[in-house]
Amino acid sequence: MAEKDAPIKATRDAQALTADLCAALLTPADVAEMGRLLSDLCTPSEIRTLAERWHVARLLDGTDLSYRDIHEATGVSTTTIVRVARFLRQEPNLGYRRAIDTLGNPNAR
Repeated sequence: MAEKDAPIKATRDAQALTADLCAALLTPADVAEMGRLLSDLCTPSEIRTLAERWHVARLLDGTDLSYRDIHEATGVSTTTIVRVARFLRQEPNLGYRRAIDTLGNPNAR
């Protein structure tokens, strides 16, 4: 992450690039600003893919739907559903878990 007055240096370092992106993603003050940032960063297809993964994570966490039911209801591939489930339930990142717990899950209420 670069200091505000520090010059930006070109890099191929994936860790530095990711840290800089994460810092940028923390800057929007609301959903509308985040939407604008995502629209600048991503193609419509990339945004849809991210949104579908998030939706699948919420469905896996907040409903009793099977993978097949989720596939039929959303059109998301079962491969993607399995991957989201693995990251939600098994991987140590806890990104989905933290976001779901922070935002709450209206389907679980």
